Amino acid sequence: MDITTVSPFHHRRAAGRALAKALQHYKDHPGLLVLGLPRGGVPVAYEVAKALAAPLDVLLVRKLGHPHHEELAMGAIASGDILVWNPDIVGAGGIDQAQIDRVIRRERTELQRREQVYRGEAPPLALTGVTVLLVDDGLATGATMEAAVRAVKSRLPARLVVAVPVSSSEARSRIRGLVDEFVALLVSPEFGSVGQYYLDFGQTEDREVRELLAAAAG
Repeated sequence: MDITTVSPFHHRRAAGRALAKALQHYKDHPGLLVLGLPRGGVPVAYEVAKALAAPLDVLLVRKLGHPHHEELAMGAIASGDILVWNPDIVGAGGIDQAQIDRVIRRERTELQRREQVYRGEAPPLALTGVTVLLVDDGLATGATMEAAVRAVKSRLPARLVVAVPVSSSEARSRIRGLVDEFVALLVSPEFGSVGQYYLDFGQTEDREVRELLAAAAG
């Protein structure tokens, strides 16, 4: 659905329940795995996994924020040494290589920390031959999701689906050609930010991520 104004989702888990209704054709699908992008994508993914009777795990991805505008993604990194750039942002100038290198080092450190906090001693994700549902709370530029997609595709899944409650038109164009199926409840050409589509867009904390993963495993 292409829109410019929407009634926002109440919170991420409500958005996940709505998204799950659009994914019912995957309910009880053999070999299905739902992967949430921490942190904000995990509450959405939890509701999707629960509704589809599928296991839940996380795929670690970190946005590379512009040194002068943190919310602006100049790229993203993902587990497996995946690095994706947003050429329009990087090519616009105003940043040098030393600044870029500092951002990459910082985000790689945080990615490794979260890998330990969320997955502990669990083995690397086994995705070969699996149908993977990649879920986040929304897509603005799509750089973070592109890194996630490339990380998953490097592990040879049988099918790869990206599903989000809301997306910009730009991100949809960027992602849907890379995957087998792209599902977004709301798509807007005048996007703004993901948070504007939620009444409650408070930060998802590590504790909530761990609790949801434990609940899904139980």
